[in-house]
Amino acid sequence: MGRTLENKKEIVADLKETLSESTLALVIDYQGLTVSEITDLRRRLRPSGTVCKVTKNTLMGIAIKGDEKWQPLSELLNGASAFLLVKEDFSSAIKAYQEFQKVTKKTELRGGVLEGRLLKEPDVKILGDLPSKEQLIAQIAGAINSLATKIAVGINEVPGSLARALQAVADQEQSGGSTETAAEADSSTEAVAEADSSTETAAE
Repeated sequence: MGRTLENKKEIVADLKETLSESTLALVIDYQGLTVSEITDLRRRLRPSGTVCKVTKNTLMGIAIKGDEKWQPLSELLNGASAFLLVKEDFSSAIKAYQEFQKVTKKTELRGGVLEGRLLKEPDVKILGDLPSKEQLIAQIAGAINSLATKIAVGINEVPGSLARALQAVADQEQSGGSTETAAEADSSTEAVAEADSSTETAAE
């Protein structure tokens, strides 16, 4: 039984909504996949927030009509098409598909679209080689922890550095004070000597 017009409108509306939430769309030829294999592909893609849509090319064509961001998809609409619509973590999504393809050896990646740009298979592979969202978060967290450790060490070293600076000032003041005391002592000695000399002169 064919789809009704109302049913087709619902499918197109659902495709538009999913595309509006996506950053990357991949198109694969799913010819030969069983229902259970498609279910397995969807299961593998789910952790990356990717939706697998198996629909007619004509309906996808209607969904992207007038949308410059997804218009390049029209070049990939031929044969039995399954659309992998990726929200954010495209690296994890591509890796999940690649693992699935290794197991089944039944699908073919036609290409994809990212931010209005048509991607060929080599382009998609490059995206798949990038760190996943989880890996990026781990790297950022590691960098933050490293920076926090350096700051903490620096803060811990401040009291010691301050104490050394204060001690140096104290030593300098003490050294200066000793010099002044010695000078005063010399001055007193000279005064006593002059007094003695005056006394002797008066006696004479």
